[in-house]
Amino acid sequence: MLRAQLGGGMVRIGFAGCLVAALIATGCGGGARDDSKALASAGQVAAQAPAAKVTRYAAARFLEQATFGVKAADVERVRAIGFAAWIDEQMALPVTQFDGRLSISLYVDANGRQPAYRAYEKEFFGAVLSRPDQLRQRVAWSLSQFVVVSLSANDPYGVLEYHNLLLRSAFGGYGPFLRAMTVHPAMGTFLDNAFNRAVTACEGCSPNENFARELLQLFSVGVNKLNPDGTLKRDARGRAIETYVQRDVADLARALTGWEVIQEAGLPQGNLYNFGKTMRPGEAQLHDLGSKSVMGTSFPAGQNAEQDLDRVVAMLMKHPNIAPFVSLRLIQHLVTSDPTPAYVGRVAATFRNNGRGVAGDLGAVVKAVLLDPEARRGDVGHGDTPRFGKLREPMLFQTSLLRGLGCARVPASSFDGQNFTSNQAPMLAPSVFSFYLPTDTAPGSNLLAPEHRLLTGDEFRNRVSSLRHWSASLKPDLDAAGCDLQTLAQAGTRSPRELADLISERWFRGAMPPALRQAIEALWNQSREAPEVNVANVLGMALASPAFGVMR
Repeated sequence: MLRAQLGGGMVRIGFAGCLVAALIATGCGGGARDDSKALASAGQVAAQAPAAKVTRYAAARFLEQATFGVKAADVERVRAIGFAAWIDEQMALPVTQFDGRLSISLYVDANGRQPAYRAYEKEFFGAVLSRPDQLRQRVAWSLSQFVVVSLSANDPYGVLEYHNLLLRSAFGGYGPFLRAMTVHPAMGTFLDNAFNRAVTACEGCSPNENFARELLQLFSVGVNKLNPDGTLKRDARGRAIETYVQRDVADLARALTGWEVIQEAGLPQGNLYNFGKTMRPGEAQLHDLGSKSVMGTSFPAGQNAEQDLDRVVAMLMKHPNIAPFVSLRLIQHLVTSDPTPAYVGRVAATFRNNGRGVAGDLGAVVKAVLLDPEARRGDVGHGDTPRFGKLREPMLFQTSLLRGLGCARVPASSFDGQNFTSNQAPMLAPSVFSFYLPTDTAPGSNLLAPEHRLLTGDEFRNRVSSLRHWSASLKPDLDAAGCDLQTLAQAGTRSPRELADLISERWFRGAMPPALRQAIEALWNQSREAPEVNVANVLGMALASPAFGVMR
């Protein structure tokens, strides 16, 4: 709880309850679930606006959806060239790739800790905080949330190389991505397909269905048949229709048998599975050469592992579910947790055909997600609808805080003892089901709000207190990371109103709610601590509020 002066009276703000309640409340406006007819013309204009017409508010709002946090220079760039040109510019930037040599060499220390993971984690945060290819970084992060590889059953160098694959694939074809991740050693070891063998391979061998099941359920088509707009197909009795049955999973596992990691002499402990090299088909007997049938697609007998995999990818890319399935997940991770069917349908149409007859073009899909009228209508006044928005997940909270402070990297002490974002660290999902499910709803409602699962009491305590801890006890680490609290502190010293203006500009699109502004000024005036510690208190309170915690 935080006591703050709001409108002359003392009130208590319960952050976790406020944030979830704030988003649930947005679903209380009534009306039909599909509000496509209610799309404001202003929203359509915003998506197509000439560069000179993009307001600072609209540019900052757009960047919240497309980056890891708003910076003033990026706002001015969007205003100068417009939304579409900024996306094109981002997609043309060189592909970031992480250097895994340090992760391999460190691996584990004598105490069993994972300095190799820390090396990857520092590279990750250095990239998302300071590298220019922000859209690629954000899309790769989004892909990592539903096509999951985790350190929970992998090695640090493996997850680093898998992240490199995500970065390379962010704007490419979804079909080539499905193929590449299938034969990536990190995925092969995480979901066991590197050990998937035909019954003829050895005595006691049998196909391993782990990867095949998740390929269908989580990475491509889902468990129930979908309409083109992502809504469930139902039978005559109103029941959802299954996409596949157990026999499909079993035959798909057979089609995926026979792949193995490339064994080489002298591999270090941190790279025993040769994570930097694509898996290859093993000896012929490891692959099931029999005929198979998966969701109505026949696999002729006698095909080798390569041929069967190519047929698997082609089958999945032709399936009517894959376009709305992938489109919904990218919309949820970039723009809004509970999109209308019309929004999903428009993006799914781009997935099916990018305008040049190509299916699965992720670059075109991402552009459609960000430029859709439903994404842009809130750029003008209060043009968004009551159901629109998403909770700011722990990762995006911390990176937005640090990018707003101008940090080039995370303060070093943040990696001592625990993960910087303790319940959403990169490549540390608890299972293949990620940190949350796309179908998770806000408590007590049917409103999709997957991120609410991570908004625990510990998470909110961290949001309020982490910056204060740095400023009070670890100031040299803040300075070394390039974080600038001094500018804010100087503004507060001159005038609490000037401080509120600066916080509003950097983190609230220049539109901080008046009650929150009053609370900031009151909290500043009441404090007797050093200016930079006082700034940390004020900023922690402001950013833990629903006004920042709900991205709308």
